[in-house]
Amino acid sequence: MEIFEEPMLNYIPSKIDPAVTMGLIRNNQADYRHFKAIKDITSFTDEKIADWLDISVKTYRTYTKPDAQIKASIKEHALVALSLIRHGIEVFGKPESFIKWLETENFYFDKQAPITFLHTNSGMKFIDDQLTGMEYGDNV
Repeated sequence: MEIFEEPMLNYIPSKIDPAVTMGLIRNNQADYRHFKAIKDITSFTDEKIADWLDISVKTYRTYTKPDAQIKASIKEHALVALSLIRHGIEVFGKPESFIKWLETENFYFDKQAPITFLHTNSGMKFIDDQLTGMEYGDNV
C-alpha cells in the first residue's frame, strides 16, 4: 500500500528501524518534507506535532520550510514518527482508523491513549511493538 504521495517518503520503513533512520540523517536525506508529511498524513495541529517533537510551534513551522536547519535529534524523532504512522496505517488500513486508535484509552498503555507516548522515541517504539503484536493477533 502506498501511503505517501511524495515519492521520496516511500523509503520510510514501515517498522521503526534505527539503522535506516540514522542512515537517512547521516546522508542528509531527512528534511523539511518529513515534517510536512507528519501533518499531511495525520491532520494533527501544528501545536500537537510540536509538542510531540518537544519544540515550539514556531520552530515546527520553520522546520516545514525548504531552507530549514534541523537538529539531528529532531530529525530522528520525525523519522521515527513517520515509521510509526506508516506501520499504524498498514495495521489499521487507513489513517483515520489508526488516529482513532491512537487517541483511545487502551489497557496495554496503562489505560491511557497511545498518543500520550509519542513524546519519546522509546514511547514510539513501545507503540510500534504493540502494533506488531496486533498484526499477529495480540493486543487487540
